[in-house]
Amino acid sequence: MILNETYTLSNGVEIPKLGLGTWMIDDAQVARAVRAAVGMGYRHIDTAQAYGNERGVGEAVRDCGVARDELFVTTKLDAGIKSYEGAKNAIDGSLKTLGLDAIDLMIIHSPTPWQNFGGTDRFFEGNLAAWKAMEEAYEAGKLRAIGVSNFQKEDLDNLLEKASVKPMLNQILAHVSNTPFELIDYSKSQGLLVEAYSPVGHGKILGNAEIGAMAAKYRVSVPQLCIRYVLQLGLAALPKTANPDHMRSNAEVDFEISDADMETLRNVEPIKDYGDASVFPVYGGKM
Repeated sequence: MILNETYTLSNGVEIPKLGLGTWMIDDAQVARAVRAAVGMGYRHIDTAQAYGNERGVGEAVRDCGVARDELFVTTKLDAGIKSYEGAKNAIDGSLKTLGLDAIDLMIIHSPTPWQNFGGTDRFFEGNLAAWKAMEEAYEAGKLRAIGVSNFQKEDLDNLLEKASVKPMLNQILAHVSNTPFELIDYSKSQGLLVEAYSPVGHGKILGNAEIGAMAAKYRVSVPQLCIRYVLQLGLAALPKTANPDHMRSNAEVDFEISDADMETLRNVEPIKDYGDASVFPVYGGKM
């Protein structure tokens, strides 16, 4: 069962292959969603400072009835924090808000502040400063692993060449019709696990006829096919939902896509419009 399977990060820490994303789940509702997921067997929960729901996630982690060391909690340093002191304070802030002694994985949410997303200024010095604070928290045992999100090759190289501790994971937008293979391969070659957020394309590929026909062939849903696709690429998968039925369905991916069908999925026509999600930089065509 996929919920029992893990990848091993470069420092030996195990991370469940399938997690629960909590983006845009309100703090008042997120604890209920996390408890439902944990009750089904999920052990990997992803939140972020920018989501405004760390408090609720932490509440559920503490009182869900599963031992803390059996759960893997990820949070993200706000994309706008590009200083050592700012990052140091924010890390301690997340620990306090979550109500946890340690965070399993903390990642820089973006190499640039969101208002600068996709721009020419890559904030190299700011990322190194923030990374230093994360390295210190890692060495102190406050963070069990550290990584990045939305980092392109040049952003990764900045840390790989100058940091004391290499990032262990790169969380990126990756799904059928939008799979950045060069970035994935480069990240892996540098020892990073790649984690796919929005593996169902923020829901915008549900109506794709080609993907739908292949899902029918395997007698699975489109989301199940898309989650299986990123898992077979060797990525961790992070579908977001507050719906228990979707959580259950998303975890029912113990089937195998053939090599030929994987090749077809690799070459599906890219999405050109993410609809209402396009207001967010990562979906707005700036990558």
